[in-house]
Amino acid sequence: MLPEVIPRLLLSGLFALALGGCAARTSQPARLGLKLPPAAFGEPVSLQQRLTVERNGRIDQLDAALEVDTQSVDLVVLILDQRMLSLHFDGQALETWRHPMVPAQLQAEDVLENLQLTLWPVDAIRQALPSGWRIEESGLRRTLFLNDAPVTLIEYSGEPRWSGKVVLTDQRYHYLLTIQSASNGP
Repeated sequence: MLPEVIPRLLLSGLFALALGGCAARTSQPARLGLKLPPAAFGEPVSLQQRLTVERNGRIDQLDAALEVDTQSVDLVVLILDQRMLSLHFDGQALETWRHPMVPAQLQAEDVLENLQLTLWPVDAIRQALPSGWRIEESGLRRTLFLNDAPVTLIEYSGEPRWSGKVVLTDQRYHYLLTIQSASNGP
């Protein structure tokens, strides 16, 4: 019984509020509609990630495995070694699996969008942004704007951007997501 209670507690505050950025929808468009082709990432990577989400004084952690190559993006999210969410995107179709405890508010499109917004090259993102949105990058900092108001700030610990530590501050939904990545490859 206890193994089921802990993931449920983590999921209640974590997924709906942080990863998808999909809680408390406003009149502003919540989703950019990013579905960038896997090849636009630029190189194949295989990463193990530790995600830490902070919101309203609460801190939650989960693990993820991410693989990107020219053909697909694959992500598996784990809590306490139990698969909670997985997605596969081939540049055309997005296939997902979710544990029954994952809140309905968490949409795979939101997870893919945050993933691409954080890790894909800024030029690929810039070309795909809808009207009213823009993205700027300076050094190890990336800022997403909606109608000239900063919405998301992303700070990187180094290059390549997918390595090391990434800190995403979402100013609309008021959460901080820290991603610590380690490569699985050479």
